[in-house]
Amino acid sequence: MTLAIFDLDQTLIPGDSDYLWGVFLGEQGIVDAEEYERENERFYAEYRQGQLDIQAFLRFSFRVLKEHPMEDLLRWRAQFLREKIEPILTESARALVEQHRAQGHQLLIITATNAFITEPIAQSFGIDHLIATLPEMKEGRFTGEVAGIPAFREGKVQRLKAWLAETGTDLRGSYFYSDSHNDLPLLEQVDHPVAVNPDDRLRREAQLRGWPILHL
Repeated sequence: MTLAIFDLDQTLIPGDSDYLWGVFLGEQGIVDAEEYERENERFYAEYRQGQLDIQAFLRFSFRVLKEHPMEDLLRWRAQFLREKIEPILTESARALVEQHRAQGHQLLIITATNAFITEPIAQSFGIDHLIATLPEMKEGRFTGEVAGIPAFREGKVQRLKAWLAETGTDLRGSYFYSDSHNDLPLLEQVDHPVAVNPDDRLRREAQLRGWPILHL
């Protein structure tokens, strides 16, 4: 079965869910808005520049998960989805997903953003398969640590290969849609790489390699 893989942030949604989660936390007074925004901006700039220390970022972003009980986190997440994510879901992104579904393709989202945030977003697209960075849990609470390999840059390739072996799937005829040059390691693995709303570096690479460029 042909595999259609989608990045999430700035690809299927016109925003960064991790960044928006931080904005939401500040607005609700759950974190110090000014301090969190400053760090959020710094990490996001490093990501765009291809210089993100993923472990440092995850220690920062998982702190909230560690410090609060699951009941509160789930309530905040539901409100976050209503206020920050649902308003930015686009018909063009849904149409792209449905185009592949209509062709009988297996759908997969792969994202560096953690699974706690992204699982319900994947569900909103009707996509059952998700590879995301996993926050470690023990005894029903997040520990603040990462479980396994973060799904970032080459880590996306490693996590995807493990998923392919586990599910008996392969990359013959596969598609991958992404906005970021950070995803070049995975874009190079598939038969049909597509740059979606690409950053400047990915746009240049796509033009040089003759990859399609799509705007959602």
